[in-house]
Amino acid sequence: MIEIEPVSETSLIIYLGDQIDLQLTQVIAQLTHYLEQHFAEQLIDVTPSYTSILIQYHPLKINFKSIQVNVLAWANKELESKKDRKLNNDNQYTISRGKTITLPVYYDVSVGPDLASLAKEKSLSIEQVITLHQQKIYTVCAIGFAPGFAFLASVDSTIATPRHAEPRLKIPAGSVGIADQQTAVYPDDSPGGWQIIGNCPQQLFSPNTDPISPFEVGDKVTFEAIDRQTFLDLGGEIWPHWK
Repeated sequence: MIEIEPVSETSLIIYLGDQIDLQLTQVIAQLTHYLEQHFAEQLIDVTPSYTSILIQYHPLKINFKSIQVNVLAWANKELESKKDRKLNNDNQYTISRGKTITLPVYYDVSVGPDLASLAKEKSLSIEQVITLHQQKIYTVCAIGFAPGFAFLASVDSTIATPRHAEPRLKIPAGSVGIADQQTAVYPDDSPGGWQIIGNCPQQLFSPNTDPISPFEVGDKVTFEAIDRQTFLDLGGEIWPHWK
């Protein structure tokens, strides 16, 4: 059941669920795409998350009621019509959308200070942790925390691990981390508490390019292990100041 509530005179939030669900992520991605395509001039920003979409709009170009009517009409058409859905193996309907992005990752203790401790805690070898992390196909469930920071779900339960109790003051750009069931790549240097297991040398946020980030909610992401020389050739750097 979709709920739409005003947040301020120029913003509203659309609730589509109350818990993380990869099927719900596809619905949120589809609705986000619809809003961006059909109301580009009226909306200032559309921010999808795991279960909701926050919208900022131009009050002189569109109002709350108009957005509400259009969203509910979209829902009636797209979510209740079986002909627009594809039945999957679990007898549930999903909406197919999104591109697949493959990211190179150098998994090594020199760029992943938590790789060895995570392996030890889970009674695994470092190679097993790497295999479990890169064999999954992840879904971009939300984008936030920092521009270009994509929350990806879900890691194999064998390597799911909590954040650090005390965040590090600085995580270098490209760091690949795990926090509970999620994984992500830090697009820029920033503080952070995720368990870091490797580094991706690919730039994931650039304010001077279009798009500024390769990720959209609903996209699929895979990781591909690379060796040290390939990492360095792609512009990767070994971070000497881990604490």
